[in-house]
Amino acid sequence: MDYIYYTKNTCSKRIQVSLDGNVVSSVKFLDGGCPGNLQALPRLVSGMTVEEVEKKLSGINCGYRGTSCADQLSKAVREAYQKLHS
Repeated sequence: MDYIYYTKNTCSKRIQVSLDGNVVSSVKFLDGGCPGNLQALPRLVSGMTVEEVEKKLSGINCGYRGTSCADQLSKAVREAYQKLHS
């Protein structure tokens, strides 16, 4: 099942996350963002667990924003897991 996460303080406005249990099966960034990063991130996290994504990407900042697309992805997979498995 797909979950849509609405980002905060990033160029991309939404992230679509699909999980298989606690493993990321697919990610799509929607509505803006840097094309290179938004193609690379889904490839990098595919097959990772929610915990692995959080460990690697949480806290990454993009300039003055206090967050980044990578940081928002770590939040998106956690929220998707919590919503889809509660």
